Amino acid sequence: MGVHTPEMPINVDDETGVWTTDALPMLYVPRHFFVNNHMGIEEEIGAERYAEILYKAGYKSAHYWCEKEAAEHGIKGEDIWHHYMKRLSQRGWGFFITEELDLEKGTAKVRLENSAFVYQYGQVNRKVDYMFTGWFAGALDQIAESLGYDVRTKAEQTQCAAEEGCEVGYFEVTPL
Repeated sequence: MGVHTPEMPINVDDETGVWTTDALPMLYVPRHFFVNNHMGIEEEIGAERYAEILYKAGYKSAHYWCEKEAAEHGIKGEDIWHHYMKRLSQRGWGFFITEELDLEKGTAKVRLENSAFVYQYGQVNRKVDYMFTGWFAGALDQIAESLGYDVRTKAEQTQCAAEEGCEVGYFEVTPL
């Protein structure tokens, strides 16, 4: 297995210690720490309720991220979508591969390989990547809005590598 240094710019403010990538502040935490917190909340309130909460928060965050990154880099349309998938992949969440994308129709299909959640949960025969789901609808909606398209979407995880017989995860975005 080869390794390489991060492929995204990381700056640390000398006075505050705040990390930034591009124009946004970032946190750098161990995967086990993040996922163990995630699992602890799931145990307390249940995966279904936690997924609902994370969908809304993730949607809002992806919408914001795409808006800020589009302005920072002067990119739009499919370019901002692919930039988002690239940055998600570079941050260690897993590899996000766009298999289908139609911004005007409000559709996308994303394959997830090497999920950080699957690494931590293991084979539990259920979908564990639900934190990502709202990200795809939020990103697509922001990009569509910026292009003047009148479409709103929803996203769903249709497959997870933590499920029996599955090696990758899939997410589908469709119009509401």
